[in-house]
Parts: sequence; C-alpha cells; structure tokens
Amino acid sequence: MEITLLGTGGPEGLPRPGCPCAACAVAVGAAARNPTSLLVDGALLLDLTPGPALAAARAGRSLGGVQHVLLTHPQAGPPVDLPPGLPTPGRVPDGERLALLTGHRVLAMALDAPGTGYEVTGPAGDRLLYLPAGSAPAGVDDGLEHPAPYDMVLLDAIGRPDALARLRATGAIGPTTDVIAVHLTHGAPPEPELHRRLGADGARAVPDGQCLAVGAYESVPDVPRRTLVLGGARSGKSAEAERRLAAFPGVVYVATGGTREDDPDWAARVRLHRERRPAAWRTEETRDLVTLLRAQGPPLLIDCLALWLTHAMDEVGAWDDERWAATGRRELAVRSAELVDAWRSTHRTVVAVSNEVGSGVVPATASGRRFRDELGRLNAAIAAESEHVLLVVAGLAVPLR
Repeated sequence: MEITLLGTGGPEGLPRPGCPCAACAVAVGAAARNPTSLLVDGALLLDLTPGPALAAARAGRSLGGVQHVLLTHPQAGPPVDLPPGLPTPGRVPDGERLALLTGHRVLAMALDAPGTGYEVTGPAGDRLLYLPAGSAPAGVDDGLEHPAPYDMVLLDAIGRPDALARLRATGAIGPTTDVIAVHLTHGAPPEPELHRRLGADGARAVPDGQCLAVGAYESVPDVPRRTLVLGGARSGKSAEAERRLAAFPGVVYVATGGTREDDPDWAARVRLHRERRPAAWRTEETRDLVTLLRAQGPPLLIDCLALWLTHAMDEVGAWDDERWAATGRRELAVRSAELVDAWRSTHRTVVAVSNEVGSGVVPATASGRRFRDELGRLNAAIAAESEHVLLVVAGLAVPLR
C-alpha cells in the first residue's frame, strides 16, 4: 500500500486560527499542518481535511478514484468538507469489516475514547492501523494478541504516548513498525524538538503531502538503549526522563533515594513523583543498580545517580578525610567502575537522571567539593557509554549527543 498524508494536524489544524501561542507562531511554511486526512492507494480516504482536492493535487495525487470515505472522529467532531464527486462519508460499526473492490479490507476498531479506529489490510497483505486524536484501541490490556505487528501505525503519539505503550505490550507494534505521529496540535513541541522527542519513542513526524510506502521500515528511528539526562535543581530533568519512556510498556522506575523518616518534605516529593508516573509502571526503591542493569527485563528509569553516589560515599566513609585518603577513594572508584561496566553491557533500554552540579559556586567545604568532583567524574563516565546525552535547562532538553 501507498498512503498520502493530506494533513497531519489536529482537528483545527496547526496553527490554530487566532491562537497567539508560541507553538502556533512558529508553525509556518512546511511546519503548518492541515487536519489529519489519509489517502490509501488513491481508493480509500480516511477523514477529510479542508480543501481535500487541492491538498491531494499538491501531493501529486487525485481523488478521482476514491471509492470510500470513512470518518474516525466522534459524531460531534469537526465539520466535513466534501468536494463534488466524492462518495458520501460513512463509518464502519465497531468490530465490523468492509471489503473494497480494490482488494483492501477494513476492520473498524473500538476505542477507549469517542471515535472509530481502522485497521486496513492491502491486497498484498500489508497492514496499517489508523487512530483518531486522543484515542487508543479498547481492550488491548486484556491480553489481546495480534497475529503480527502492523507495518504502519498512525496515531496521536504526542497526546497519547500510552497508546504506543499498550500497542507495544500486545505485539501490535514491533521493531520494524513505522509509527507516524498525526493529529499534531499546538500542544506538541515545535520542530526540531518534535522530531527529537518522537525519535525517542520510536516514532516520527512527516510534513503534509508526504507519500509513504507501507512496510518500508528504513526510516523507522532506532530507539537509544542508554540515555543520560542531566540538569540542575528543578530543571525538569526527571519529567524529561519519564517522557522518554512514556511510550513503552512495563517500565521499572528505580528510585535510589529511598525513604527518610521524619522528613515530610521528602515524603511529599516522593508522593508527587509517584502520582505523575503511569499506573502501569512499577517502582523499585533500591541502590543495587548493577544487578538491575545486568538482568534481562523491561526498560529502566533510574532517578537518580547523584543519590546513588551519595549513598556509596556514605558507605565508604568519604566524608572522613583520613578514611577517604586511606581506603575510601579506592573503594568508591571500584563501585563506580562496576556501575559504569554494567551500564556499558546492559541489554535493557535505560534512562538515567543525574544532577549537573559543576556549573555553580565552588562548595565551601572539602566534603562538598569532594562530592562535586566525584559526581562530575561519574557523569562523564556514564555519558561516555551512552547513545544519547541530554542537558535540561529551564525545562528545555538540549541534546549533547
């Protein structure tokens, strides 16, 4: 199958009419997007964008061969612009199938939000899944298994990263599935941050008018195995790390800070962290990172290396000058080397958070300077063995590698 994206934006397009926000202000030229609409092999049109005939002509396609127009958005969705000559738009009831004379087969899929999703199988057996904005397939948490991963999935990857995670959990999305982000609104980050964020999810965005071959997986981005996220206090580094794994199932959140008795402020921080994590994630409060990294399993999110280092320095007596000079420095070097080796050799997808403390005022105490120096060395060693390294400043992720 070949698809033509007549539009890739949200129901109101991008920029939204009259919206003064920063995202809409920069959505000009190739970054502007019509409401999402998909033309399949010139015969099937999924949803309608304003001026569909003109949008098709700009992409070098014609709507003259369209036999069916199917809608996915809710019944009270955006108005439909139907040019003369196109079939009357319709909707396939959930769970029912539609066979086209061209050999395409369409299965209507129930969703967890208003609207209808469509699975389209081409004459040659290639398969795509197309979902409306803000939705995921209903029932995928009930152990539903697909016969094979889809060749292409088009969905609201920015607004519903959990839909990606749920489809991955059932095998509907595999390593070669081409995941295309559509329904992009001003809630999505502007380019190039949009492409960086989607790439971390194994997805991509394309401009309006793009023609894509279903089953051609050469453009599927490689998800990095190891990512280090650095940042200062309240920079947004933890939120950035969580966002990078939001599209993956079964994530294990490794909290290295543990619990602190009689510290209500710390308890409140831990509670806020837990509340914003996806419900499907599992939390492990441990500092035994080496064992976790060397084991097989789902993705890990480690928050954070600075707290791991604090505990390690406590155990080797790093705050006592005599013990540090006698044995502490050497013992800490051994522990850090073991962690770096486990990070280097891990087969799991892992994102680690760490503090960037070397850019401020020089600590007034010897122990403070010691911690700053050791954390800088650990960060550098972990970064050297990472595919992606990010520095988060004021909530903005700056890629360093």
